[in-house]
Amino acid sequence: MSILTYYLLIINFLTWVVYGLDKGRAKSRKWRISERTLLMLAAVGGSAGALVGMLLFRHKTKKAKFVILVPVLLVIHCVCVGIAVQWLM
Repeated sequence: MSILTYYLLIINFLTWVVYGLDKGRAKSRKWRISERTLLMLAAVGGSAGALVGMLLFRHKTKKAKFVILVPVLLVIHCVCVGIAVQWLM
């Protein structure tokens, strides 16, 4: 496996966990993880983990910037990974 594969696995798992933690904190009315942090994790490669976290935990699904940005980032990441794979082969 390449470094890119490991990076994507780790960042997506981390993003999924953070979305779950934030949802748990929201339910218990504790200190929250900022939306900026959640979106930044999605932007740096964790878009798949963010989307799964949104759907699985039903978290941030009513916020337009998440509903729009996370899937757009996922498409961009898929295109970039596809180009990287083609370029490396």
